[in-house]
Amino acid sequence: MSETILEKTEGRVSYHDSVEEMLKRIRQDGMSNVFDRYASQEKIRCKFCLEGLSCQLCSQGPCRINLKGEQQKGVCGIGPDGMAMRNMLLRNIMGAGTYSHHAYEAFRTLRATGKGKSPFKIKDTEKLKWMCGKVGINTNQDINKMAVELADFLEAEMGKDVDEPSVMVDVFAPRKRKQVWKDIGIYPSGVVHEEQNAVSSCLTNVDGDYVSLAKKALSLGLATIYTAQIGLEMTQDILFGTPAPHEVNVDLGIMDPDYINIVFNGHQPWPGVATLQKAKAPEVQERAKAAGAKGLRIVGSIETGQELLQRFPIDNVFVGLMGNWLTIEPLLATGTVDVMAMEENCSPPDIDQYAEKYQATLVGVSTIIGLPGLSHMFPYDPEKVNETADKLIDLAIENFKKRKNKIVPKVPKITQKAIAGFSTEAVLGALGNKLDPLVDVIAAGKIKGIVALANCSTLRNGPQDWNTVNLVKQLIKKDILVVAGGCGNHALEVAGLCNLDAVNMAGAGLKEVCNMLKIPPVLSFGTCTDTGRISMLVTELANHLDVDISDLPIAVTAPEWMEQKATIDGMFAVAYGAYTHLSPTPFITGASKLVKLLTEDVEKLTGGKVALGDNPVEVANNIESHILSKRKAMGLS
Repeated sequence: MSETILEKTEGRVSYHDSVEEMLKRIRQDGMSNVFDRYASQEKIRCKFCLEGLSCQLCSQGPCRINLKGEQQKGVCGIGPDGMAMRNMLLRNIMGAGTYSHHAYEAFRTLRATGKGKSPFKIKDTEKLKWMCGKVGINTNQDINKMAVELADFLEAEMGKDVDEPSVMVDVFAPRKRKQVWKDIGIYPSGVVHEEQNAVSSCLTNVDGDYVSLAKKALSLGLATIYTAQIGLEMTQDILFGTPAPHEVNVDLGIMDPDYINIVFNGHQPWPGVATLQKAKAPEVQERAKAAGAKGLRIVGSIETGQELLQRFPIDNVFVGLMGNWLTIEPLLATGTVDVMAMEENCSPPDIDQYAEKYQATLVGVSTIIGLPGLSHMFPYDPEKVNETADKLIDLAIENFKKRKNKIVPKVPKITQKAIAGFSTEAVLGALGNKLDPLVDVIAAGKIKGIVALANCSTLRNGPQDWNTVNLVKQLIKKDILVVAGGCGNHALEVAGLCNLDAVNMAGAGLKEVCNMLKIPPVLSFGTCTDTGRISMLVTELANHLDVDISDLPIAVTAPEWMEQKATIDGMFAVAYGAYTHLSPTPFITGASKLVKLLTEDVEKLTGGKVALGDNPVEVANNIESHILSKRKAMGLS
């Protein structure tokens, strides 16, 4: 493995040696950077905000609750638990809204493709037929008409209200979960309806009851997975192919200054795929060479990069993934980026200084992106995305001409191999399209259980990705299989835990299974959006065994959650019935009743709960204890 194995964190800001190397250049060049800004902000943190006891929603505030003083309620009368839960619900709404925006873009792309108005084709016709069959759409019709009908159906599902039950929830939810959700009043409708209900509840003097607000968060989490995430990922499979395992390259060492480099950053793959298709044309590569470059390449950044990584092979045009969002500034500082094309989230607002310093062109390719220094805006339209791809290629070629003689590049000579492309279908394929072999190795204790990691990357609990990497090392050592999505998945790929060499880090039982199936001990399932895909695999297992989710020897971890999409994934996991580890601690510690509800009481209702902890060894031990208790209850050794 190319990375330093960290025993101590002193003097480090990142687990990754490539980032540490680039930070030296960034500081030498006097550039503001996320790592130093974090250290600066640490000096002025507000304890009321950290505890969830601050509110600035109305003109009577800002209010802060001081339980040791006379300010024990806000001006409106809201108490600490209601205030903290309302703040959390607002973050959940932001996360759900972003997922549903991605879903909307997916469905309108599928519709345009079915009508022949996009540059994309239906690649996985079997997935299209399977999906249509699941939701009751006639599969004995033209493929393109089927695609349009499915797009219309999925978009309509997002708006379903309580009077018109969601087909997606009914079809994809675990059999034994549905009655649980009905009994406690969190059975979900469409995500757009749940968003409206939740955001209206957060107004001043509407819902000040922490239990009521928590239930709305749980319902919103379920709606997000079933009426947005699963549909959008299945749509992307239909358009670009269902992921299958293949070897890929990751880390900053994939960058080459002698090539024209277009980087796609964000969460939605449409402009990236369209440009990748264009870039493979000989005439485009000849234009690049005529400009003095060796050729033109496509580079993946964070989740958009991961979407490409899961579905497309590494070749002389698509060269791999640079890392997660905390690696964006180091990437630009390599002086190798010609166009940074950005959509949806995770585009830091201060990178215009990097674009100017290192001669990169910043371009927005979404209907919602906006940050200082954008040179061009091409709002995404599936009918015009081919034109956008042409413009991006033109801009990149012109930028290279300016960059090549002006900027001295610096590229860390560090790359890593990973195996990406695991999906439910891929896992089942490795098992002979039967779940029994997985059940058998779990029953025998060779795999004690499964942990789903759905995660960001944060500096709140240590150097970048340190918690994520070290927790996973502990888990696989304990014979616990890890399936990973999100920026945390990028961390594990770059750290060398998603390749076959990592099998040697696993416990004896897991090692035996990995060697038998030729799989790593960490399965790269994709992006944060793939939380829905991961849930499909777990649901298959629960339904196969005819048990509830809360009965299974599984857990969920987000050891470095950062932003609002992570919070809604966490709410889903708790409602789903999963032991859900979070680090850092959410901003609710000042609300004692709410803390008790989420860490203890909710388990009696959903079977899931929130578990906290920042120490990877202790967290792994706690997860193992939980998994062993579930094994014992199921009569397993």
